[in-house]
Parts: sequence; structure tokens; C-alpha cells
Amino acid sequence: MRQVAALFLLAASLQAQSVGDLAAAYLKDLIRLDTSNPPGNESRVARYLKQVTGKEGIPAELLGDDPERLNFVARLKGSGQKRPLLLVAHSDVVPVDRSQWTVEPFTAVEKDGVIYGRGAEDDKQLLAAELAVMVDLARRKTVLDRDLILFSEADEEAGSAGAKWVIEHAWQKIDAEFALNEYSYILPTASGVPVFQIQTAEKVPTRFRLIAKGVAGHGSLPRDDNAVLHLARAIVKVTEAEQPVALNATTRAWLKSMATLPDYKWLAPLLPRLEDKATSTAAATEIARRDAEIAAMLRFSVSPTMLSAGMKINVIPNTAEAQLDGRRLPTETADEIYTRLRNLVNDPAVTVEAAAGNGQGATEPSSLTTSLYAAMETVFKEAAPNALVVPYLMRATTDGAYLRAKGIAVYGVPLFRKEGELRMHSNDERISVENLKAGTDLLEKIVLKVSSR
Repeated sequence: MRQVAALFLLAASLQAQSVGDLAAAYLKDLIRLDTSNPPGNESRVARYLKQVTGKEGIPAELLGDDPERLNFVARLKGSGQKRPLLLVAHSDVVPVDRSQWTVEPFTAVEKDGVIYGRGAEDDKQLLAAELAVMVDLARRKTVLDRDLILFSEADEEAGSAGAKWVIEHAWQKIDAEFALNEYSYILPTASGVPVFQIQTAEKVPTRFRLIAKGVAGHGSLPRDDNAVLHLARAIVKVTEAEQPVALNATTRAWLKSMATLPDYKWLAPLLPRLEDKATSTAAATEIARRDAEIAAMLRFSVSPTMLSAGMKINVIPNTAEAQLDGRRLPTETADEIYTRLRNLVNDPAVTVEAAAGNGQGATEPSSLTTSLYAAMETVFKEAAPNALVVPYLMRATTDGAYLRAKGIAVYGVPLFRKEGELRMHSNDERISVENLKAGTDLLEKIVLKVSSR
């Protein structure tokens, strides 16, 4: 509590600053609250948010069944002429390996105009921007035609327990016409055309375990019924297999738009080949050699992430296990994927089982005809008249899937420019202050466009 109180005092001194300045201050405060998941401790952020909003007279609540992992909901009242707009961001972050960082990851170091820290890119920068916009609108007593709700959920990085609890137990507190959420970005191009990618759909977690069985023995006698060998062969088979291509309305629109840019002219002749089953796999493989991000949008993907085998270097183990992060397209079912994987492995010594973390289901893409989507298009075009605004399929997943399942149109809003290599979940995660401020300004313009008279 002392840490939260100290940070709150710092933020409270920013009464006269711009919305971008507020976001920068809030982000530093949020990064300094270590909410690595596990264990989470998201209540640190929830209490901080409640103190900030309370100071501004914005009603807010802490919700949940775990005192250390509470969610936060605040509501800035509008006239009620239109249904609410929901701003979503998660308060937890993934753990860090401090030995791989050049700065302390939870001190919010600013160097050369760049803020470093875990959560700077996933997802506390968005939470800071959303909080800043809500506070700024409250201070200016802006008249809105709809309520503005800020929802900071716990446990997004692990099991989505926070979002699921609120949806099940307090749905009326976040029920809205549509929502702005994480995971998208402004893609810069060599031709100078910024691409605002509005995330309207997500791949679906389809994680699985490979469990290999063999015969235990002394390591000095090599044998083919070694469980580790069976497991290694299975991993290679499922990761190197050329998965079938499946396009949908979102990816078709994205590919067609991107192929018009000089930077992506190489993509245009490949599009007809992607539509032809006889050539789609080869075309996708060619795309993968050029751009891994595009390739991940085209088919089921697999990444081995965890291994477990053996107890001593000279003992061949009875079993070996791998956990793999699979992501399927919204048009595929889990049963289709698991059947395909078992056929690929084709080894009676290896079983394929669904792993934990597959709670989200496939949902329909969010509509491109809502007033919120139109507002984003307008704001982005005003910010950059030469901009390309496109719907986007996210290769990962967010808690937005649970909101879409309840009928809310959820959009991953591209507020922040991609600055070199994406560093979410990586070392030296960071965002420039200029990028954060520009993105916060865009967010406020979107909120005003869709919510004010």
C-alpha cells in the first residue's frame, strides 16, 4: 500500500499536464507495480487506479474473489443517449529474466526519451492511455452521449480468470455496445504509408502436450525405444509440417489492401495462389520466407515451449513430455487440429493431448460497419491522410474473445507505432514517450468522435 500511495502522490501532482503527459506519468507508476503473473498481485494496480479515479471524482470498484488479484472497473457517466463504450486493458505482465535486461525491469527507467520496463508494450501502455483519457475528460467536464467504462482485468497472461469472473458475476458493470482493447499497432512502411491495423479477429489457443513413452535403461546403451527420441521426432514432425492454408474475410481484406503498397508488391502475385488449394501451401511457405508475421495469419501455427524428461544424465527415462503453443484460425475446430496432429505424429509411442489454457473459443470477427470502426477510420485518416486502415487478424489472443462471445464488438486499437522489433514478452521492453503521447491523443480523439455530440 505504501508503494501505491507514493505513486499516487506523484500522479496527483499532474493536474495541469496534457493527456499525453498524464499517460507518461501513469505508465511509469504502473510499471513500478510488479504484477508478474504468476503470481499476479494485480490488486496493486487495481488499488492505484481506484485512488487516481477517486481523486478525480470518477466512481470505481474493485471486483473479484481473490483479494490479491482484483479487477478494476470505473465509469464516467454520459447522457445515456447511446450505449457505453468499454476501454479494456490487463494489469498483469509476464515474468522477466533480469539477467537478460540492461535496466531494472520494474523501475520505469527513462533513457533518451524511451520508457523501459515490463508492461511498456504489453499492456500497461494502453492502460495508462485509457486512464489518462478518462481523467482528462472528467477534468474538462466533457459532455458525452454515452458512458465511458474503464475495465482493467487480472490474469490475462495466464488463465483469463479476471475477465471470466467479471463476465460471470458482474456483467452489467461492463456491458457495452463495443470495446477498444489491446494488440494492434501502427505498422510503418518504407514507402511512408502508415498502416493502421484494427484487430477484428484473433487466432484461437489450441495448446497441446506430446507425451512419449519408452523403455528405461542405462544411458551407455543407445536404443530406438528411447522416449526422448520419440518425443524429439514428434516435435520436428508437428513443427515442420506444412499446415493447410485457410483464408477468411479479415485476412482477405488485409492481404488485398497490403498488396497495393510498394513495400508489399511482392505479395500481389501470391494472392491468387493462396486461394487455390493446389498452390496455397507452397504460396504460404514462400510468404513465410519473406514475412513471418503474415505467414502466421494464414494457417495453424505451432511453437514448442516446454520440455520435461529424465532424472539423471545416465538414465534413459520411461517418459518424456513437451508442451506446445498451437494457434488455430477461427475457421478451424479443435478436433480438426488434434486429428491432424495425431496423423502427423503417427507414432504409437506418442500421444497428443489437449493442454491447459484453451479456454477461449472461436468467435465471429467484429463488424466493420459500427460507428466505432468508422470513428477510428476518420481519426486515423485525419492524423495521416495517406494512411491505410485495414482489419487485422491477431496471431495471438486476448480476453477480447470472451467479450465477443457476449456480443460486444471488440477492436484491438492501433494507437502506438511499431518501433523496430516488437518486444512484448521479450527483454528490454520499452516505448518512446513521443509514441505513447501520440497514441494517447489518438485514443482521446476516437473516444470523443464516437461519444460526444
